[in-house]
Amino acid sequence: MSTQFLIDEIDLYAALGNETIINLSTKFYDRVYSDTDNEFLSIFPPGEQSKKQAIQNQYEFLIQRFGGPPLYSDRKGHPALKARHHKFAITTKAADRWLMHMNAAINDVGIKGQIQQALIQFFSHVAYFLRNTDD
Repeated sequence: MSTQFLIDEIDLYAALGNETIINLSTKFYDRVYSDTDNEFLSIFPPGEQSKKQAIQNQYEFLIQRFGGPPLYSDRKGHPALKARHHKFAITTKAADRWLMHMNAAINDVGIKGQIQQALIQFFSHVAYFLRNTDD
């Protein structure tokens, strides 16, 4: 049984555009890299260059997933989220914290209404889908 996502019923790329998606990823990673939970931070490679790379990877993936050009696949190949995240210990606690930061970034960017609901549904699914370690 496949999961139905609200993001597949809305043209998110047209609604948000590159600038908002890049801003969302930037706000998200600003929050992540300012986090004080060392266990959570251990998932993310340290340093400003790693942060910039994470922002680019995420916004290129989101632009592509939301209906824009295949920026991520053109640069890195198939997204394969599970495979690309398997080397990181992702617990339910980490997924919860990741979502906390993403929800705050969505609010920071000012995304509201149906688009906000669609993003929260999608990101909630992805965060828990990537869990690979017990708490």
